[in-house]
Amino acid sequence: MELPQLPELMGLSLLLGLLALMATAAVARGWLRAEEETSSRSAGQKANGLPLDKSLRSKKQKQHQRVRKEKPQQHNFTHRLLAAALKSHSGNISCMDFSSNGKYLATCADDRTVRIWSTKDFLQREHRSMRANVELDHATLVRFSPDCRAFIVWLANGDTLRVFKMTKREDGGYTFTATPEDFPKKHKAPVINIGIADTGKFIMTASSDTTILIWNLKGHVLSTINTNQMNNTHAAISPCSRFVASCGFTPDVKVWEVCFGKKGDFQEVVRAFELKGHSAAVHFFAFSNDSRRMASVSKDGTWKLWDTDVEYKKQQDPYLLRTGCFEEASTMPCRLALSPDAQVLALASGSSIHLYNTRRGEKEECFEQVHGECITDLSFDITGRLLASCGDRAVRLFHNTPGHRAVVEEMQGLLKRASNESTRQRLQQQLTQAQEALRSLGTLKK
Repeated sequence: MELPQLPELMGLSLLLGLLALMATAAVARGWLRAEEETSSRSAGQKANGLPLDKSLRSKKQKQHQRVRKEKPQQHNFTHRLLAAALKSHSGNISCMDFSSNGKYLATCADDRTVRIWSTKDFLQREHRSMRANVELDHATLVRFSPDCRAFIVWLANGDTLRVFKMTKREDGGYTFTATPEDFPKKHKAPVINIGIADTGKFIMTASSDTTILIWNLKGHVLSTINTNQMNNTHAAISPCSRFVASCGFTPDVKVWEVCFGKKGDFQEVVRAFELKGHSAAVHFFAFSNDSRRMASVSKDGTWKLWDTDVEYKKQQDPYLLRTGCFEEASTMPCRLALSPDAQVLALASGSSIHLYNTRRGEKEECFEQVHGECITDLSFDITGRLLASCGDRAVRLFHNTPGHRAVVEEMQGLLKRASNESTRQRLQQQLTQAQEALRSLGTLKK
């Protein structure tokens, strides 16, 4: 057999060796590049203390958690008549109530707490509050008992009333204890308001259909009222505890008397009188402190002030004292608050508040964008010097300058007619106090 020549064999071997060397180099470069990328990613993951195969997903989860944990920004509001802002709730406040002794303000929010504020701290730099926890639920409405030793709340999820007793501690604070059993469920529609009579004889709950229930303090229904107003937008107990009133789709406010016997036993609920004069649905109404005046605001774009000190058992109707224009009421729901002396009417629409002098019917103050959400409650304190509102996570308190001006006007008129010296001194003292209050706020007209 003839063997190939040596030079040809050597050339073939060199060619094969070169090809093998090139292939090996290419594989090695790819392997090194992969190792470098893996090492770099591993170093970054180890620096973060994360498993190698879950780093990207965990990073996204952490970013999402950080976004979720960021608190919503608190709405900022300033005004020359802003007396204080109460900020302790972490959720939106839905309701508030001043105690009958004037010492406390109760607020409830969707953060599952009720807070009790000391009114004597309102004009101080720090505002103290005591917290009552609402277990496994949150309160939408809150009301003090007449003796200020308890309060009731309406539970959002439980759809019922819960009573909390307030026990004073040695350090001056309170312990809040819920009673073992809540009231039974009776309403078939969302509840819009609750109340306790100042006599302590009954509790009222009203729902958005046409139902008002009158309860005793033990949770038994004494009477059921059908308002026949298509739907209820508001209901309340009068400060004198004789009446329960409601408004809704119809253009009137209906008032009933809750009757008790001489021994305190419940007898009946009877129709007392109606406020007739609006031409469209009534959004809201309120009583003065002595229950002799009422105010209402309607979708017809007006508010009205009424004299309700009438002999309704003799078929005497309430007198219309004043009608004012409030165009915002024709386009959106409104709330109102009447000062204890009925001299000032506060109207809230959206997040703004308007103050009117009821004697002249003129608007005197306007506070715009008071809260970051729509205003959910509006109330004067028992002195009438402050107006409170809530709608986001804060309660804002305003100086009632229209109230001070009304006192100045009234005292000046009475002084001209006063003939007794002691009477003149008393009137002059009240006049001076009101003028000093206006001067301190920089709103005294020269």
